[in-house]
Amino acid sequence: MTGAENNEDGQMCNSFSVSVHNCYFFFPSKENPSPSLRKDRADTVIIGGGCVGVSLAYHLAKAGLKDVILLEKSELTAGSTWHAAGLTTYFHPGINLKKIHAYSIKLYEKLEEETGQAVGFHQPGSIRIASTPTRVDEFKYQMTRAGWHPTEQYLITPEKVQELFPLLNMDMVLAGLYNPGDGHIDPYSLTMALAAGARKYGAQLNYPVQVTNLNPRSDGTWEVETPLGVIQAKRIVNTAGFWAREIGKMIGLQHPLIPVHHQYVVTATIPEVKALKRELPVIRDLEGSYYLRQERDGLLFGPYESEKKMKLQDSWVTNGVPPGFGKELFESDLDRIMEHIEAAMEMVPVLKQADIINTIAGPITYSPDILPMVGPHQGVRNYWVAIGFGYGIIHAGGIGKYLSDWILEGEPPFDLIELDPNRYGKWTTTEYTAAKARESYGFNNIVGYPKEERFAGRPTERAGALYDLLKSKCSMGFHAGWEQPHWFYKPGDETGYKPSFRRTNWFDPVGREYKQVMEKVGVIDLSPFGKFKVKGTDSVKLLDHLFANVVPKVGTTNISHMLTPRGKVYAELTVSQLYPGEFMLITGSGSELHDLRWIEEEIVRGGYKVEIENVTDEMGVLGVAGPYARQVLQKLTAEDLSDVSFKFLQSKHLKLSDIAVTAIRISYTGELGWELYHRKEDSVALYSAIMEAGQKEGIDNFGTYALNALRLEKGFRAWGAEMNCDTNPLEAGLEYFVKLNKPADFIGKQTLKQIKEKGLKRRLVYLTLETDDVDPEGNESVWHNGKVIGNTTSGSFSFSAQRSLAFAYVPTELSKVGQKLEVELLGKNYSATVIQEPLVLTEPTRMRLQRKGESPKI
Repeated sequence: MTGAENNEDGQMCNSFSVSVHNCYFFFPSKENPSPSLRKDRADTVIIGGGCVGVSLAYHLAKAGLKDVILLEKSELTAGSTWHAAGLTTYFHPGINLKKIHAYSIKLYEKLEEETGQAVGFHQPGSIRIASTPTRVDEFKYQMTRAGWHPTEQYLITPEKVQELFPLLNMDMVLAGLYNPGDGHIDPYSLTMALAAGARKYGAQLNYPVQVTNLNPRSDGTWEVETPLGVIQAKRIVNTAGFWAREIGKMIGLQHPLIPVHHQYVVTATIPEVKALKRELPVIRDLEGSYYLRQERDGLLFGPYESEKKMKLQDSWVTNGVPPGFGKELFESDLDRIMEHIEAAMEMVPVLKQADIINTIAGPITYSPDILPMVGPHQGVRNYWVAIGFGYGIIHAGGIGKYLSDWILEGEPPFDLIELDPNRYGKWTTTEYTAAKARESYGFNNIVGYPKEERFAGRPTERAGALYDLLKSKCSMGFHAGWEQPHWFYKPGDETGYKPSFRRTNWFDPVGREYKQVMEKVGVIDLSPFGKFKVKGTDSVKLLDHLFANVVPKVGTTNISHMLTPRGKVYAELTVSQLYPGEFMLITGSGSELHDLRWIEEEIVRGGYKVEIENVTDEMGVLGVAGPYARQVLQKLTAEDLSDVSFKFLQSKHLKLSDIAVTAIRISYTGELGWELYHRKEDSVALYSAIMEAGQKEGIDNFGTYALNALRLEKGFRAWGAEMNCDTNPLEAGLEYFVKLNKPADFIGKQTLKQIKEKGLKRRLVYLTLETDDVDPEGNESVWHNGKVIGNTTSGSFSFSAQRSLAFAYVPTELSKVGQKLEVELLGKNYSATVIQEPLVLTEPTRMRLQRKGESPKI
């Protein structure tokens, strides 16, 4: 290894070459660079020639898209691809990200045959090591989510772990999570095989060609400027890796990305490894926070340091990436990873005698939550991204296919909202990005609990008007920059965030808050909702086309769904017509810009004369719910709030304690309640007035955990759980909100008619479960006669029935009331029964039945 030299940023770099062919960190010879444009027009211009960009070019061209051009500023694989450790795994805690991983592996298995290019793919399997009881619980939790996925995954005994990896110190091993098809691939060879495939199908890969500027045109197309000329493009896709920020800045976007120094070391030949008859599986020692795999007759070992020790290349964020940086490396720092080396030597004792022959320290781009940003970007027409890949090799194949399908078909092939680039907004500062990237890197192998909270970078400037008032009284949850109470403390409670796979310190307080809303009156901060105002000549026409429900009349509100052309549920919103032709649209915190982008795109596509304004940050929202809600609010206004004057699903402008609010009689609790929309600066005064007015009625706070329990008992679906881009509204039981007979040809209408005609293959059912100290969360396997036949979507404890409750998708023939099923929780199958929904009737339904002289169930 040669000595260190300075790069233009003053950062020490190593440039070196290794003679061993199978190592993944040699400088490959340049592969037929073509620094000419040849074309000045393209359907799609892809910026960046790492494995992700080349995979997208391959998939678009293979799918038949003409005029795909990829531009790479230096050479293919420059950046993070060439020095990657190349790990491939079927495992991911995210349900649909497993589909991305699975597609990548299946593609890599056949790529050599298709393209004639060797890819150096090894599939010895991989084992995650559990060396604590909590980690065993985590593996059981993950296994409950594996049953309804086609990829192989097993929870294995220490004996089986030893059989597969005989060099481990078995004193430390309690169990293993085994994926037989996992392994590693040579990133350079993989990219070159994808490039060969892309060219074979007609894509043009140009390098070295730097993009110097991007000009959006009024018709939504782009001018892509390069030193060799300008390309007119229908769309552009930013796949520029750690250069992605620079590309974003050209059009005024600050992509929240930051390069992290990732190190791994390679040993010389180890006799015990050389003596083995077959290749060792990759292991991930989660407590030691490292991965380890065989590299020829030695081992390759890569740790993730703690957030205090790991290193960010934050100067690249403030000063830009040094212009010449491409296939350089950072100076290694073994001291930083010494505790991980010691942990590895303890777990794999043969490492103690091994010589390190190479240490690689290269940049990997991280987003705040470690997940990439994939898809079209809100606010900029025909600008797509596939950036922020901490694990680009395993994601490249699947993301190339996913994006290609989305581009060609106009909607995502399945739901991946966790990768939506629009999950970040103006609140995502550079400081926040750095703090979260540090945390995400350091927490790479932390136990993944349900209801997980991470605290770095919080609160953001968006925290919410009530944050300072409430923060000491509750456990806060993070929602798209906002802080929202999950549950509130009382004297004697065990306070703070205490995650667990079983019922934990919030369980009893949530039951208390549930009772508060059912018997008295509660207040909840709902300010994180996404809020849009729509008005203009064509507003009614636009909403009639966008939504499957009818457009509500002036002064009324309804629940409406935006569907995709294939009839999937793209979004669920509350729609209120406040004045003639003027609407307020409300969506969940996590889907604010996701929904806004879809609406804006439809406005442009249809040429609708409307204005849409995002007022999310300007407005606060308080929910007041419970049998005494009317009594409390009536004290603060002269407006008649009686059932006759202010009906369910009506909206009115009124004053509460002299504060102007738009009040909607609606509540996700299903109890008597109102949502009160107001200027954010009035939030504290409004909250204080309501709490003061409700003293006699015993008013108190409640949080989102109690809200979830309340909505589940009422049979209310949640977007992102019971419905999303994987489900249609008919199987989700949303027929009431879908008006197939309305005159307007809403998006997805024709497809939905065909789905209805053919009949449904599965349905959403409502289950009660006989559990012990664990409750369903969603995505658990549902069993019948020894086979997995479906999955839960969400669940909680029912404080009314005193048992667990869940929604689940099952085959239609198993969806009848009374059907006996089983739900797997933490490695055990619990008996479940399909019941008639809802468990508890909503307040408006109870009132209606009472007026008819019937006795409603609560």
